Amino acid sequence: MNSLRIMVRTAVALVLALAVGGAVSASAHDSDGHVPGHEGGNAKAAPVQNDASAAVTLHDLELVDEKGEPVRFVTDALENRIVAIDFVYTTCTTACPVLSSVFSLVQAELGDRAGKDVWLVSMSIDPVRDTPRRMAEYGRKFDAGEGWIWLTGEKSSVDRVLSGLGAYTPEIVDHPPMVLIGDAKRGVWRRLFGFPAPEEILAHIDALAAERAASH
Repeated sequence: MNSLRIMVRTAVALVLALAVGGAVSASAHDSDGHVPGHEGGNAKAAPVQNDASAAVTLHDLELVDEKGEPVRFVTDALENRIVAIDFVYTTCTTACPVLSSVFSLVQAELGDRAGKDVWLVSMSIDPVRDTPRRMAEYGRKFDAGEGWIWLTGEKSSVDRVLSGLGAYTPEIVDHPPMVLIGDAKRGVWRRLFGFPAPEEILAHIDALAAERAASH
């Protein structure tokens, strides 16, 4: 692992520790049962534990990738792949850069598996402002490479896809951070709330890959 990657991992670890500490403090003092959203607003509280069997509804609607190419969400972006999905917007300065940094480390650890065995998908929750060009520029900040797709599109289509994934909120600043990991071929999904470490995401990816292999 080169020195730059070590520096990025150290920075992400520090931010994750601060984020987790803040979440614990918030849960301890918020009597209304809310958790902080992207910019410090309030979102409905997420379950304490991760969802090991998340129920999702996949809508095969046409979206647009960071190259400006039309991409149908299920047919093209998911296909029969094992995927990890996060939810971001390009003007976010708090949670989204942390999640994107985590995905950057996951991509690095995947190596040649990225874009072959496993795909990363980052979906905009602010499609009105997040044009393909802005998504591409944002992705470059995190060294997004082959196998990491950035999706935006018409707001009505994006909102419906997000709703099916359990990731829609009318106020983007209240959107709680989470990662959805799944085997699109078998329809098995796991939802990780908050800021999962790269190792946790990779462990779920490897578990889904092992389960797929065992099912053959």
